[in-house]
Amino acid sequence: MKELQLPSRTITKDSSVYIIAEMSASHAGSLHYALELVHIAKECGADCIKTQTYTADTLTLNCRNKDFLIKGGLWDGYCYHDLYEKAMTPWEWQGKIKEEAKKVGIDFFSTPFDQTAVDFLEEIGVEFYKIAAFEMVDIPLIRYVASKRKPIIMSTGMATVEEIKEAVSTVYAERNEQLALLKCSSLYPAKLEDMNLITISDLKQHFGVITGLSDHTFGSVSAVLSVALGAKIIEKHICLDRNIPNNPDAGFSMEPEEFKQMVADIRNAETAIGTQPYTYAQTEIDSRNSRRSLYISLDMKKGDIFTPDNIRSVRPGFGLHTRYYEQILGKHIMQDAKMGTPLSWEMVDKI
Repeated sequence: MKELQLPSRTITKDSSVYIIAEMSASHAGSLHYALELVHIAKECGADCIKTQTYTADTLTLNCRNKDFLIKGGLWDGYCYHDLYEKAMTPWEWQGKIKEEAKKVGIDFFSTPFDQTAVDFLEEIGVEFYKIAAFEMVDIPLIRYVASKRKPIIMSTGMATVEEIKEAVSTVYAERNEQLALLKCSSLYPAKLEDMNLITISDLKQHFGVITGLSDHTFGSVSAVLSVALGAKIIEKHICLDRNIPNNPDAGFSMEPEEFKQMVADIRNAETAIGTQPYTYAQTEIDSRNSRRSLYISLDMKKGDIFTPDNIRSVRPGFGLHTRYYEQILGKHIMQDAKMGTPLSWEMVDKI
């Protein structure tokens, strides 16, 4: 499996999960909130803070005919231009957010939505990129990002296998093999029944890259389960408070304590999953002494015959293995033995 070399560390199939706190629109139009979120992300245990780099005009047209009205979901009734104008992170903030991330000791990267955004992010020194699920079909954008020869984390929401193959091939054609794929349900919020997390394992097997989850569900169930399925990157939206107005993403973002608990749950899941199959803690190995073995169950004299009445399979485990039970029946005991004596081969005749 290909490794992903990020600024702070290399992600491998054996490394700990890389956790991304997605800021998106949770700054609610305030640079103060945006910078505070950097600190909160660090305190919650995230490895990285992420922004999105676009303007309303680079994403859509300032048009209000029916094609440009959102129908259903969290943003029902918005026209695209109005929503993106409200949700965007001003470009002049992003260098400051990046510097704040450096100060607190977490990574920073962003999702560009057109070539001008890529050029801007190059100017401020962004070291890796995100491709959003809705942009997986923007082949010229993917090609341009890949040409920068920097790591790319790509969400695959809505995409068919053929579309994913095309996007992956586009990255590789630019001689860039630094790629990870995230399972994503492109619903806001997403429901558990829509997640289909088993795709994570298939992405890993099919494309041979680091895989993970971009999660828009409530809670941390999907994130924790995805770790068990091999996810090495988790991206989750974070906010200061869902009650802060002017945050279009409040409905599917985690508050700090929730995010912190998710990180703890992920770390506990990693610990429980382990690294090597069929390995045991020394305390568990010691517990083998409490398993069954063969013991004398009635007082016996030298020469007595072993029968189901005088030997039994019982706990603890200091006697002969139970697999020898039938082999020993009918043989003679070679010494006197009290009830409760563990059976050994020295006690059994060889005839």
